[in-house]
Amino acid sequence: MQIFFFSNCFKNGILPIILEEEKIKELSEYAIRKEEISIDLNEEKIFYGNNELKFEVDPFKKKCLLEGLDDIALSLKKSEKIEKFEKNLKNEKPWVFND
Repeated sequence: MQIFFFSNCFKNGILPIILEEEKIKELSEYAIRKEEISIDLNEEKIFYGNNELKFEVDPFKKKCLLEGLDDIALSLKKSEKIEKFEKNLKNEKPWVFND
């Protein structure tokens, strides 16, 4: 179940970060005190107080988050190739289409 949540976060433009329990507790304490916590996705770092934590993100998922790309936007980036494929398919196998 956790793996679905993790994957769905990226699909919804949310950055899930996996950390050791000790670090999560430390960050929680900062949050409870309403101290600033910032995340730099480019550098893959969390900054809080005088501390910083490194985390890792899949490069493709990182690119999608930074560029605001979802599944539809990724497909649209390839629309020229898709149209070319469909045109070729229509010429080679016209019976596939109901035109």
